[in-house]
Amino acid sequence: MPILVVGMVLFGVPQASSIPEEFKYRLFFLIVLSTLLIPMVTILGLRLSGLVKSLHMAELKDRTIPFLIICLYYILITYFLYQKTELDPVLWLSMAIITSAVIFLTLVTFFWKMSAHMVGAGGFLGVVICLALKFTSYQMVYPLLAAILLSGIIASSRLYLNAHRPAEVYAGFCTGLLICLGGFFWIWS
Repeated sequence: MPILVVGMVLFGVPQASSIPEEFKYRLFFLIVLSTLLIPMVTILGLRLSGLVKSLHMAELKDRTIPFLIICLYYILITYFLYQKTELDPVLWLSMAIITSAVIFLTLVTFFWKMSAHMVGAGGFLGVVICLALKFTSYQMVYPLLAAILLSGIIASSRLYLNAHRPAEVYAGFCTGLLICLGGFFWIWS
């Protein structure tokens, strides 16, 4: 989901940031690398080493170490972007908000199995809603409908696969939506 959020901010609504065109693709690749590829390889390594029983992480204890490591990656990329003061602060602030949602999810994971997929889906919807309200010159109806549809598909699949109970799905969605909607409204206020 960070990839979708950063993609929307960099390419979907160009007025949302002042980052020069020549840097946008490099930054986007950096986000893909640090929030998807490196964490994915790490989790596969944890599975192969036996620290995680299954990639599905069905048990609460299987989620703790991977989520803590992912928090570390997100904190590091946020700090890296913060250090690049010549860039638009929207980028590091966006990652800081996403990181705060991941940290909150990780803290909850010590006690309860909230849906991480739905935190991401709710967060993405929150960003799209914020962009639609703050940048009215852009046609955001289709991205908004796509985000709602994506959220529904993810929620339905998590329930269909018995990966979560309804309360875990709803809590994850509301958590992501509220953190990202509030945070991104603050960025562009």
